[in-house]
Parts: sequence; structure tokens; C-alpha cells
Amino acid sequence: MRTFKYIFLFIFISCSSTKVVYDYDSAANFAKYTSFNYFEDAGNGLNGLDIKRVQQVLDQQLKLKRITQSTSPAILVNFFVEKQPVQNRNTIGVGIGGGGNIGFDISGGIPITTVKIKEVFTLDFVDAEKNELLWQGVISSEVRDNLKPEEKERHYQHIISKLLSKYPPKK
Repeated sequence: MRTFKYIFLFIFISCSSTKVVYDYDSAANFAKYTSFNYFEDAGNGLNGLDIKRVQQVLDQQLKLKRITQSTSPAILVNFFVEKQPVQNRNTIGVGIGGGGNIGFDISGGIPITTVKIKEVFTLDFVDAEKNELLWQGVISSEVRDNLKPEEKERHYQHIISKLLSKYPPKK
């Protein structure tokens, strides 16, 4: 039974479609970065409503980390999204068979049409004074093309909290 739990956990983790990658400046003192603001052109690849959604989630998440928005920030935040359609490979198989001395078969596949998008969301923290990249998080996931507004909010809350779970980095 215990082995079954580990096999299930392994299958669950390996089937996860969300992948997260982090990188940061190992020489940076992240304790001194307590204020932020956004790059003027943050949100490339998103529409105006999604930019607002992402900024609201970032505002909340950074506030929890005691990083406040400021007009003279220590960190400049940039985020952008790259989207690519995912090829649909799902089908339902249909078959007819025969028996006896006379054999005949008919089979075919009916494609299931679900449009998915591979979304790569990148979040950059830049030292405002030096204009150097301090920290970067990239999360890749597959999402449906036609998400409702409340589903988009939940999606951005999920991916941003996952990204910021590793900020500030532990040395």
C-alpha cells in the first residue's frame, strides 16, 4: 500500500503541466529591496484587462512579502507572456467488428476539439538604481483559450504565487 502511494505521487507530479524556473544574482542583498514599481511597458503579450489582473495579484503578493509600491522604488517589475497554440492530439476511437468465418472491421477516430495555449509567463525584478536584473521567474503552463474573467484571475493568482514562492531566494 505504501508503494502504491509513492507511485501515485510520482505519476501525479510527472503529469503536472506547470513548469517553473528561477534565476537570480547570487551577489545581491535581497533584504534591501523593500519597494517596487512597474516598468511603463510591463505586460507585453497581455491585453489591458489582464495587465490589471496581474498587477493586482502582484501588488497583493508583494505586500505579503513586505515589499510596497513606491514612486522611488528599489525594484522595477516587468512581466510578459508568450503564447503558442498547442496541437490537439485527443481522439475518441470508434470501431465495428465482426465474427465468425467472415471477418470485417471498420474503425476510425473522432478528434476532440479543445483549444489550448502554451503560456510562458516571465517575471523580472530589476535593480532600479543599477538597471540590472536581480531575479527572474519563468512559469510555463497550458491553459484553455477561452477562460472566463474569474478563471483568468484564479490562473494568475496561481502562477504568480507559485513564482513568488521562491522569492527572495534562500542562499
